[in-house]
Amino acid sequence: MADHTLVFIVLGLTLAAFVWGRFRYDLVALSALLACVILGLVPGEEAFYGFGHPAVITVAAVLVLSRGFERSGVVDVIAEQVLKVGDRLFLQLVALTATVVVLSGFMNNVGALALLLPVAMRLAREHNISPSLLLMPLAFGSLLGGLMTLIGTPPNIIIASYRGSVTGETFGMFSFFPVGASVALAGLVFIVLLGWRLVPQRAGNASTEGMFDISYYLVEVRVDEEAKALGWTLRELQRELEETLPVLAVLRGKQRYAGHAFLGALKEGDILLVEAGPEEMKLLEDKAGLRVGIDPQEETLEQERAEAEESGQLQRDGSLPDAENGKGENKDKKEKKRGTSNGFDTEGLELVEAVVRNDSVMVNRTVTQLRLHNQYGMHLVAVARDGSRLRQRLRDIRFRPGDVLLLQGGESNLSESLTTLGCLPLAKRNFTLGQPRMLLVSIGIFALAIAAMLLDILPNAIALALAALVTLLVGVLPLRDGYQAIDGPVIILLGAMIPVGSALETSGGAALIANSLLELGGTWPTVSILILLFVTTMMLSDIINNAAAAVLMAPIAVSLANGFGASIDPFLMVVAVSASCAFLTPIGHQSNTLVMGPGGYRFGDYWRMGLPLELVVMAVAIPMILLVWPL
Repeated sequence: MADHTLVFIVLGLTLAAFVWGRFRYDLVALSALLACVILGLVPGEEAFYGFGHPAVITVAAVLVLSRGFERSGVVDVIAEQVLKVGDRLFLQLVALTATVVVLSGFMNNVGALALLLPVAMRLAREHNISPSLLLMPLAFGSLLGGLMTLIGTPPNIIIASYRGSVTGETFGMFSFFPVGASVALAGLVFIVLLGWRLVPQRAGNASTEGMFDISYYLVEVRVDEEAKALGWTLRELQRELEETLPVLAVLRGKQRYAGHAFLGALKEGDILLVEAGPEEMKLLEDKAGLRVGIDPQEETLEQERAEAEESGQLQRDGSLPDAENGKGENKDKKEKKRGTSNGFDTEGLELVEAVVRNDSVMVNRTVTQLRLHNQYGMHLVAVARDGSRLRQRLRDIRFRPGDVLLLQGGESNLSESLTTLGCLPLAKRNFTLGQPRMLLVSIGIFALAIAAMLLDILPNAIALALAALVTLLVGVLPLRDGYQAIDGPVIILLGAMIPVGSALETSGGAALIANSLLELGGTWPTVSILILLFVTTMMLSDIINNAAAAVLMAPIAVSLANGFGASIDPFLMVVAVSASCAFLTPIGHQSNTLVMGPGGYRFGDYWRMGLPLELVVMAVAIPMILLVWPL
């Protein structure tokens, strides 16, 4: 079988796995790389050279510098000004979207979105508007801003490095600016004038008590011996609350009863799975005396039971090994360690709403597996997942990217725990302006790196890596935070896919695809092929990671340019712009995924604004590319 055929098979399976989403994209990319090595498409000694590729080093350095901006307070100073725009929706959209566009040009676009997302939620709350009107424009703005500079988005870095490997000269820091800024400006104008009107208003108005009301949470409430609701029927509970709350199920021991079919009285130990918002949760506690959330003691017991089962020490009746009569001493010790109080001491604790990031350690894991209470000091109160009604117990839910969680934790370590877990807080943000000296130092380090790149004193990867190193050495960013800032899955994805992309080129696969396109459009003008390349890359980016799309399409773009006997620059620029414009789906980019839960969006909501925005982007980008980078 020909090498290019094997490459097509591997890439086909890889793309299918990306779309399926059952496995994380970094694992899929690594599997594709190893498959290429086994099939002889990538030499074994070159299998991991992608991890030392300048594009990978540059992406890692940009992530560290972005976290440094956040830590030093540079972005908080800007965000604080955004909050002063007033109550006019138009001005809020302009301020938020324009700010994220500018920030995304110089820092990781997911990082820029993460910093302004709490600001948008706060504006929605204070001015009593739906967060859905602000969040999709904010996410799309973060993608548009990344088009403007080399470091704005990974596809730009990949395309610049690929050009260097072909011509010996990379794109510079601001080579992307004329085209990227024109596209970003056109996209910004479209979003604030028309685009936001196309966004479905899925969520209710933001309340004062809750940061937002995205949809109802799945809440687990327990009937204790002191609960007022003890002995009530579900109808009596709803009459007392003066609310018709959907009770999905009632759990009594190992029995599960559907909420609509449960007609009996509530007993001690019963657990209700309820759909409720922040205000309804408070009513459940105040008027019915029901305890909201997982019992930390139960979480500890479940963790011990899971560990005992894994080690083969679990008793036949499901009890722990020290639970029988003969081992009461050990049982007493553990009970003393856990505490015997039925309540959960809330002194010094605060609630926070947070969204699960794509790279979170929580993804596809449960509370028990995470040891959320014991390991992180966090208490899971409720979970919301738009687009599907959850009917599981909180302890059995496997978290997904975009899930919105209501968590309770200690004020002192809440922020650190959320960062470690990979969750983005959505609650009211207390601005930490940082030390003025560190703020100026952070800006100065970045400015020197940009100057070194513009003056060709240092290669791009070296200049940015040196800036990241100095940021850590002078204390702008602690070393631990620096390591946490590096997005491991993205680094693995890039390091694995770069050799796979090279295999597509060396096997002749890229040339074969390009020749097929040339035969198909042999009589078409070159601009038509550019449009076809633009649309193809954009559609690919809507279903797989944008960095992977750039890696795969770059060699095809160069082969097309060679087939036309044209400059490779406009073809590479087409790939750079289109790979970063994933506006049709929530899975095309992390920014889209992050706003799905808080905004209350459904999968099919994105194309409503995304499709016309992609047409605007293409209509502006193609002429600008041909003007700045002629054939």
